Amino acid sequence: MENNNKAQKHRIRIIRENLVAWGFLLPSALGMLLFSIIPMFISLYVSLTDWNFAAGLGNWNFVWLDNFKALWSDTWFTASLKNTLIYAIVTVPISLILSLLLATVIDGFCKKKVAGVVRVAMYMPHICNAVAISAVWMALYSKYGPFSLLMRALGWSDPPRFLADYTWALPALMLVAIWAGLGYRIFIYSASLTALPQDLYESADIDGGSWFQKFWYITVPLLQPTTFFLTVTGIISSFKVFAYTNVMTKGGPGNSTYTMVYYIYTTAFRYSRMGYASAVAVILFLMLLAITIVQWVHNSKNEQR
Repeated sequence: MENNNKAQKHRIRIIRENLVAWGFLLPSALGMLLFSIIPMFISLYVSLTDWNFAAGLGNWNFVWLDNFKALWSDTWFTASLKNTLIYAIVTVPISLILSLLLATVIDGFCKKKVAGVVRVAMYMPHICNAVAISAVWMALYSKYGPFSLLMRALGWSDPPRFLADYTWALPALMLVAIWAGLGYRIFIYSASLTALPQDLYESADIDGGSWFQKFWYITVPLLQPTTFFLTVTGIISSFKVFAYTNVMTKGGPGNSTYTMVYYIYTTAFRYSRMGYASAVAVILFLMLLAITIVQWVHNSKNEQR
């Protein structure tokens, strides 16, 4: 009888713990369901139609895969796809390398209080409003801004109009994104550096290892999980770039800074082609899903070695 009472109390305690756990998880689960999963399926449904947003709800016809077929002959879509890929390929590796080097230097050569101040200072751009950051950098890129003045001082008689030049506009946006996201990555790397085992560094010191050798053979391999996390999140955020493009260039000049998210926005809300924009969104989702799966498999194989 006593054993039955204990078993019953144990079951009740487990049920209570499960109810508490689900109580904490429920708000996040509902938010994901209402604002991510359901809209994703609605977008997939709409991508198979010719819905014009201006015509109102229900005014659509099923065109099935016609939107997806039309994308590959659309020069604006191919340009936005190319620009997005270039943006991701350039900004993600440079951001990771710079942030890792700076985090290592701050952790190794700055006093504790000074290192904290430096990290906070470098983190500030990440929490600043993207519109404010864009306004500041537009002033820096202006005809009489410091970049143009510096190029003239170095003998460049006719410096480019960075945000109005077809060649320079996309690199100018990349520089802004790298600068703005550097502090966040430094914070993540700095937190990971404090958790690394110090006995490995002490052994390397005894063996006469240089700073670069310790960095390359100890720090970089041990930070691989952090690098993997920042790589995945960096690629996702680079594929979703919108604010800087919308404020600083409006996709121009021409289609030189059109990105996929900005193309989705203009197609849906400027031209009211919601079905076509949803098809672009589905392509973007599938690309991010494929990239994440490939990176996840590659990282899992490396961890098993």
